[in-house]
Amino acid sequence: MSSIKESSEVSGSIRDFVRSFSHSILDSLRNLLPIFTVVAFFQLLVLQQPIDGFFDLVIGVGFVIIGLTFFVFGLEMGLFPIGESMAHAFAKKGSATALFAFAFALGFGTTIAEPALIAVAEEAAEMAAAGGVIVNTEEAMENYALGLRYTVALSVGVAIVLGVLRILKGWPIQYMIMVGYLLVVVMTAFAPRSIIGIAYDSGGVTTSTITVPLVTALGVGLASSIKGRNPMLDGFGLIAFASLTPIIFVLIFGIIV
Repeated sequence: MSSIKESSEVSGSIRDFVRSFSHSILDSLRNLLPIFTVVAFFQLLVLQQPIDGFFDLVIGVGFVIIGLTFFVFGLEMGLFPIGESMAHAFAKKGSATALFAFAFALGFGTTIAEPALIAVAEEAAEMAAAGGVIVNTEEAMENYALGLRYTVALSVGVAIVLGVLRILKGWPIQYMIMVGYLLVVVMTAFAPRSIIGIAYDSGGVTTSTITVPLVTALGVGLASSIKGRNPMLDGFGLIAFASLTPIIFVLIFGIIV
């Protein structure tokens, strides 16, 4: 009887997994459908050109849908629970130092390895060398790109710590964001023109597919663990800091370098 019961539980879990995965595939297809529609519209109706390698394109789209499904499914099964559980654990432990250290390490670690940031930093180094901002040598370009990456990663780490402190203190986010963007406007006037565009792009590349779910789960889990905090009102907003502070730090980087 016990073996039959265990077998039925396993089969039930498999059915639940298949059902959940099927829903994830449909969600991925629905999310990607606008992109496919825009590309097809401009390719066929505006440019009026046939699609080369249509069969390969269909296969590639299928892999994109499956890959996105596995990615989102993994986030829901792994990263979201980890972020929330660690936030609950730090809140119960009552150690603000450990919580801030984890928040900084989370922001720094997920950003320094972000492929989009690596690409932007390398391109920025090439443009800086071409424009005479730095010496046109491979070593100088590598140092410039690495310095830019570390600057952005440091800024995101500081941003997550600032966001966690806001949740703990219950500070209103709108005033902090307003002050931050006012600081951006003021610093933009003093920063070199060659770094302004890079700084603003750096604010976008930091909101990666790994950083966003982990940071969001951390904020929601922390707000859920603190008495008097609303997860909907207080748990979100960390990503705004992660997008804002890199602009400020990169502008400072440009002024110094």
